[in-house]
Amino acid sequence: MITHIVCWKYKPGTTDGQRAAHIASLRALPSLIPDIESFLVGADVLHLDRSFDTGLVAVYRDLETLDAYMVHPEHQKVVAIGREIAQQVVSVDFEGAG
Repeated sequence: MITHIVCWKYKPGTTDGQRAAHIASLRALPSLIPDIESFLVGADVLHLDRSFDTGLVAVYRDLETLDAYMVHPEHQKVVAIGREIAQQVVSVDFEGAG
């Protein structure tokens, strides 16, 4: 199993509507892209100085499945939205179960 984690820090001035549209676009991906084992997306609730605004945790069967997700056209559309409104994006991908 491969766990894929991404966090977005939005640019100042990013509207609530843009944030909601980004999250909605992310949440739509499992219905558009096959072979995602699990997929969670949400907005930060603590709002700490170190917090990012939105986070995603997804699980894929293997690296090949993650690679297919990464280049999928529907994923690339959402990547473009994130690039437009994000000041910073961080990610980590790791292998292992439980």
